[in-house]
Amino acid sequence: MKSGVPGRARALTAVAWMLALAAVLSACGSSASTPTAPPAASSAPPAATPTPTPAPALKVLAGDRYFGTAIGLPTLDRDAAYAALAADQFNQVTAENAMKWQPVEPTRGEFAWSGADATVAFAEANNQIVRGHTLVWHNQLPGWLTGGSFSSAELKSILKDHITTEMSRYKGKIYAWDVVNEAFNEDGTWRESIWYTGIGEEYIADALTWAHEADPAAKLYLNDYDVEAIGPKSDAWYNLIKSLQAAGVPIDGMGFQGHFDLQYPFPTDMAQNMQRFADLGLDVAITELDVRVETPATEADLATQADYYKQATEACLAVKSCVGITLWGFTDKYSWVPFTFPGKGAACLWDAKLAPKPALTAVQAALAAKA
Repeated sequence: MKSGVPGRARALTAVAWMLALAAVLSACGSSASTPTAPPAASSAPPAATPTPTPAPALKVLAGDRYFGTAIGLPTLDRDAAYAALAADQFNQVTAENAMKWQPVEPTRGEFAWSGADATVAFAEANNQIVRGHTLVWHNQLPGWLTGGSFSSAELKSILKDHITTEMSRYKGKIYAWDVVNEAFNEDGTWRESIWYTGIGEEYIADALTWAHEADPAAKLYLNDYDVEAIGPKSDAWYNLIKSLQAAGVPIDGMGFQGHFDLQYPFPTDMAQNMQRFADLGLDVAITELDVRVETPATEADLATQADYYKQATEACLAVKSCVGITLWGFTDKYSWVPFTFPGKGAACLWDAKLAPKPALTAVQAALAAKA
């Protein structure tokens, strides 16, 4: 199995990155300043105010790793500023919803590709790689599937057909797939999903095998939330992967979603945990990073949020096999958080007006320090 991501030449040297970033940090300093005497009268025209040098894009600061974001549709079509920022800052994209089962196969055997096609087209137009998300999940399934009554053999056939059809359509265009998403409970027991109850735990090995057959060049990931720390849930994944490898099942990577909440402390063993998966010969990645806070967010909240983003970035940078970071949306304007966690939000690097937040500066600084 191949390791890492396609190599990229760095557009700036580390020194240039640091100088550029320093200019931004200086330009964005505190508005409180020491009063000075008014300038002496002069007949000379005032000097032009210099335009601060913008910091390099996150995709540039990331160097040989990628730095990406989930993108939503039809947001790209209706918000030109959003689309421009997505193109400028990131060299990887994930479809937030457009590649999930419900929108892709709303009726059995009938596929709808407009959203997924648009995501791939946007990436191709902007020289970005695509992570496919997600082929096998317990959520966002169509009614014909969740309401049906299928034997184990028929359910396997349905699953194989879906994986094969979707992956074959984008063969050679999708860098990596989240093949199976969120298969375990917090205590490390199996989630009682349609796949586990209808097929058994072998559904994961089957899904990975069929995925590899459909596109042998694509990286195949398992993906989950609340696995950033060492504990029962991440242990369950670790032990499963070891057993899959022993059985010769194709597996390339483990995705750590990274949906953090200031209500809980940051998992300081995140790098250590990612490293043990890397030691199995896997790529690892942060796949869905955001940090939610109670709203309205205070300045103190935003400062703590920036520190969480910084620590997550540093955790990836500390692990050689961490191939990249993906934000689960980059602006509060379109974040999923307020709709899922009432009373919480403000989870992204840019606010609802696409203005940068302290968290963006923290991520830029972490990336630049490692360059």
